[in-house]
Amino acid sequence: MKAKQEKKSLVFMKQTNSFLINKTDIEFVQTLSCGQIFSYKEKENGFVVYSKDKKAEITERENDYLIQTKDVDYFVNFFDLATDYSKIKNKLKKFDVLKEPIKFGAGIRILKQDVFEMIISFAISANNRIPRIMKSLFYLREHFGKNMGDFYAFPTLKELSILTEQDFVKAGTGYRAKQLVKLVQQLQCVDLNSWGLLPTEQLKSKLVSLSGIGPKVADCVLLFGYGRQDVFPVDTWIEKVYNQYFGFSNSRLEIRKKLVEIFGEYSGYAQQYLFFYQRETSRNHKKDG
Repeated sequence: MKAKQEKKSLVFMKQTNSFLINKTDIEFVQTLSCGQIFSYKEKENGFVVYSKDKKAEITERENDYLIQTKDVDYFVNFFDLATDYSKIKNKLKKFDVLKEPIKFGAGIRILKQDVFEMIISFAISANNRIPRIMKSLFYLREHFGKNMGDFYAFPTLKELSILTEQDFVKAGTGYRAKQLVKLVQQLQCVDLNSWGLLPTEQLKSKLVSLSGIGPKVADCVLLFGYGRQDVFPVDTWIEKVYNQYFGFSNSRLEIRKKLVEIFGEYSGYAQQYLFFYQRETSRNHKKDG
């Protein structure tokens, strides 16, 4: 079940190959670095974001962001610019544990990403470091994806289906290589769009039946690929939050279940604010120490 929001787009001056985004409540540094996307690069005063066979160049200016892309409508939707996050934040601020995280990560928006790309990306992300994940994904693009002129598309299922375990090893996926070969084989027999019509719990059961997809990865695919907000990916950072504020548990299944019970249809948003706040403040504390 998704939270209902009024349409309040941050986009203005929309043109054929570019558009502007008001900086009122979106911050690309936060949005891109909060663990939901791995296919982007930093550039002077901004970023380049890649999705499927598309890219968008983001340039930060004094009062707005300039987005240059051949796929304007795609990225307006991709950046979730029609969702009113002020209403979501007001709903979540009733929870004391979220007041500081929302203030700290006020510019986060949950991206609407391609399901297939999310499945492959988060299968690679399991027990992995972000720089290595990014390197693996760009390797797959550059060696097996379509040449788009000045960048490479994310490989299609057909393009990945010819890869061997050794190909994935060369991409830096480590022990996941064998799992990825099997995963790609399984996906050839799956209609991901039809899966998207299933209730969240049934859809999650389908996802965890795939090679290399555990409960946490499945929740990430549900949240960042299928746009399901009634899920709560649990990692070490969320475990720390839970054990500090909600009572101790060493069961991620129990933590996930209880947090979804607490935050309901806003669970996905709550997870991103709590995850980003816990991770960043812990890092800053270590630097200060």
